[in-house]
Amino acid sequence: MVKERKVLVSGCYDLLHAGHIAFFKTAAQFGRLFVAVGADDNVRSLKGKAPYFSQEERVYMVNSVRFVESAFVASGSGMLDFEPDIRQIEPDVFVVNRDGHTPEKEAMCRNLGIEYKILERIPEPGLPARASSSTKRDLQFPYRICLAGGWMDQPWVSEIHPGTVVVAQLWPTIEFNDRSGMATSSRKVAVEVWGNSLPHGDPVANARILFGAENPPGSQYVSGSQDHIGLLNPGISRLYYDGHYWPSRIDSTKDKDICDWLSHVIHLIPLEPRPAGYDPLREKNLTRDTVQELGDAGEQCWKSILRKDAAGLGESMTRTFLAWKKMLPYTVPDCVMKEMEEKYLPCYAGAITSGSGGGYVVVASEQEIAGSLHVTVRR
Repeated sequence: MVKERKVLVSGCYDLLHAGHIAFFKTAAQFGRLFVAVGADDNVRSLKGKAPYFSQEERVYMVNSVRFVESAFVASGSGMLDFEPDIRQIEPDVFVVNRDGHTPEKEAMCRNLGIEYKILERIPEPGLPARASSSTKRDLQFPYRICLAGGWMDQPWVSEIHPGTVVVAQLWPTIEFNDRSGMATSSRKVAVEVWGNSLPHGDPVANARILFGAENPPGSQYVSGSQDHIGLLNPGISRLYYDGHYWPSRIDSTKDKDICDWLSHVIHLIPLEPRPAGYDPLREKNLTRDTVQELGDAGEQCWKSILRKDAAGLGESMTRTFLAWKKMLPYTVPDCVMKEMEEKYLPCYAGAITSGSGGGYVVVASEQEIAGSLHVTVRR
């Protein structure tokens, strides 16, 4: 009697989807399929956050797949958390997807005399290709970034002179710090209203709903509507304000080339978040000239993005930043101004801070910046 071959695969298998099932089906063609599921603590250590579903739930779901003979929690740690299990099970074949392949896995299998197979990610006929990372990203609520013209969305600014704010909706590829100017407070309200996913329906209408939810009657401070529109309206938006809380005009682009270009040229470098209780509005020096400069910087930003002009984009960001310092000095503390003047403004096409008093330095550059964070504009 010929011994039936054993097959081992490993992974997190959080948010189980059709791509996982297709992988199990193909792997099971090589023999009896065993699945090592990443432990909660190990997933948290590797990814910086806990999985959506507990290890017990994930093992239960994987065990329910008819192609799987047995699923269990991996007993090791790190990227090779299945190492103790592979030695115990002694499989004939270890299978990975192309994006799950690492030299360390292959070397381990070679040393143990186990066949190592790399599969391409091929969906079941008639079904779309799925990956856990993109599935989780699709389910999460986006962020927004303001690139120029910030503060024009407050009537006490735009009633002096109208002008433009430019915002972009971002995929949640990273979790941004609180109090960092990335609309995290408005995002938290949105998650309370709709859960951690975008609502159906017209994005601008939903932005009005979110604006009302965060600013109920009697609010001492009214959060500007550029936050809510930026969070809910996909792509890049030009918002024109003329003395009211809501813009009189909204223009947007979801053009793939433009959104991909902007994703490439925008870089974020962390600063310290502004302290709790910090008041960026302690001093106001609003004049028609400074407000006009701010609004014009927003307009320049929008036109530069449509032209994919990194120099113009950077100049509009710097113009916005310098206008803030004149109008609202506490939005740019002296320590932040010093760092910007020494490290960023002279060295790149332009730069701005994401928040008032801290957050991130947002740099426009067509070249890579070591240590910076990348953002992805959501179309």
